[in-house]
Amino acid sequence: MRFLIDECLSPVLVNEAHAAGSEAYHLAHIGRAGSSDSRIAAYAIARDLILVTNNASDFRRLYAAKDLHPGLVILIPNRGRETQIRLFGAVLSRLLTMPDLVNRGLEVDLVDDGANFIEYELPRRT
Repeated sequence: MRFLIDECLSPVLVNEAHAAGSEAYHLAHIGRAGSSDSRIAAYAIARDLILVTNNASDFRRLYAAKDLHPGLVILIPNRGRETQIRLFGAVLSRLLTMPDLVNRGLEVDLVDDGANFIEYELPRRT
């Protein structure tokens, strides 16, 4: 799997992805810090990278407008690095049981000592 980590999240998530055998990049490390959300989405999609963010409302809207994308992961809530690491670790484990995230969104939230996932089509088909 290949990930693009949004600048609103810790760069440490790149190391977590690498430790799990995945490829990952952080916006700040590739000279894309400060880019608009639409440019971030376009960059991720053009390079077949799953975007990992906690900016749910903006990226849900942007990805819903795309006919084809590699997937969107949203970490909820917006908390510190340790919480982000726990949530992303749960995502990495979950993705091992899924065929892929193409045209899908995956949101993860903390519940007690575990994680709660919501998976949906994006764009939603009627």
